[in-house]
Amino acid sequence: MKVVNPIDKFNMRDAILDFPKQFSAGIRSAEDIYLKPGALPKPENIIICGMGGSALPGDILVNLQPLDVFVHKDYGLPIQAGNESLIICISYSGNTQETLSAFSEAINKKLPLITITTGGKLEKLAQKYNIPLVKIPPPFIPPRLAIGYQFSALIKILNNHNFLNDKIIEEILELSIKLKPEKWENQGKEIAKKIFKKIPIIYTSKYFQEVGLIWKNSLNETAKIMAITNYFPELNHNEIVGFWKINETQIKNEKLFVLILRDRGDNPQTLKQMEITKGLIKKEGVEIEFIDIEGKNTLEKIFSAIILGYFTSYWLALEYGVDPTLVKTIEEFKKRLAS
Repeated sequence: MKVVNPIDKFNMRDAILDFPKQFSAGIRSAEDIYLKPGALPKPENIIICGMGGSALPGDILVNLQPLDVFVHKDYGLPIQAGNESLIICISYSGNTQETLSAFSEAINKKLPLITITTGGKLEKLAQKYNIPLVKIPPPFIPPRLAIGYQFSALIKILNNHNFLNDKIIEEILELSIKLKPEKWENQGKEIAKKIFKKIPIIYTSKYFQEVGLIWKNSLNETAKIMAITNYFPELNHNEIVGFWKINETQIKNEKLFVLILRDRGDNPQTLKQMEITKGLIKKEGVEIEFIDIEGKNTLEKIFSAIILGYFTSYWLALEYGVDPTLVKTIEEFKKRLAS
């Protein structure tokens, strides 16, 4: 095992380089996961319950497929959850309080339920109540890097029940071959140098807003810095005005760096707004640049952009001299919550 930097004690770099392997492993883990026959012929909606990195697969699914999907990031179940809902609880650790709460409410209401986890309390509860369980295989990695496992397992579950066709399974399996993470490492390293000691602001189109959120979360957890994200065209109806005062008393303009993740195949009006916005922000003395999203189809674009975000956060952590894997503040929060 090659360690690039002694700061990276848990070798996160290898986990990023191995990311494409997650897709086929996730699909295999969900191969034989079904609800009981006749339990739910066709759901009215699908409720995906999860927090942090475990909720991100649902966030991606919402924009990817024409399904009535709700992502619930809280205790219990949302108001959309009814007798005809399919509840999918995802917790990488299996010990997430909010997700366990959602599981318990689904059990109490006798709703169709499936779980995805590496183990923990969620696995034990699923076994106790005879609930279909997708067990994510080792080696275990930080949840924020396990989106490939959880997303592909989620898609396979829906495919098993004929809510999604086989084409998307084929596209996901192709990602295992087509995505070459090393391709984006140097670019991530260069972006990290540019945003070092600055507050990065990640802008995307509405379609890629989940990718922007993943970048933000990764910068928070891996590089341990504050980051902001928003999307076009909404940001041009509110947030754009925030740069007006940027040279005054709130924060100096040199402390900000705006990154616009751009898909050149996006809506022409959205692309036009991006160009105009870049000019207006630059005029205020704030550094801003485009990052073009690569890929031949939607899944390739989403996950290539995610991998670039992983490498950006990873190399930024090393620039700051912090271990990219550890999340001490979150761990301390969970300990206090449990006590």
